[in-house]
Amino acid sequence: MKKIITPLFAALSLSISAAAFSQVAVKDPWVRATVPQQKATGAFMQLTATQDLKLISATSPAAKTVEIHTMEMDKDVMKMRQIMSLDLPAGKAVELKPGSYHVMLMGLNAQVKEGDVVPLTLTIEGKDKKTQTIEVKAVGKAMNTTAHKMQH
Repeated sequence: MKKIITPLFAALSLSISAAAFSQVAVKDPWVRATVPQQKATGAFMQLTATQDLKLISATSPAAKTVEIHTMEMDKDVMKMRQIMSLDLPAGKAVELKPGSYHVMLMGLNAQVKEGDVVPLTLTIEGKDKKTQTIEVKAVGKAMNTTAHKMQH
């Protein structure tokens, strides 16, 4: 009987843990493929939370530094800057996309090629200040670079 209870308890614990992670749905995660000498790229996805949460950080073994960024036009110059958190309102899809919010990977350890899988860990915070992490696998995709001047 004890042999049955232990695996059952372990499975129940995993189910409870998985339920906590399901508070944020991640759709279509991808990362922009790079050229050989490029040391930075962006990761993009759609995040939908079941309750009001915040994306407060991200990490990846593929880069030395990972930050949450926003990008906006100032006259004819596209400006990118780090933000400390990104609100994820309950039930509303938040799009991380080129030219807007994104996860910036800097100090890449290697070139990101089309089809490569780049692991990301997103840290989400609730109103109670409790955090949870979400493991994401972003696929490398080629994309034409824009002609906009970027200021970082």
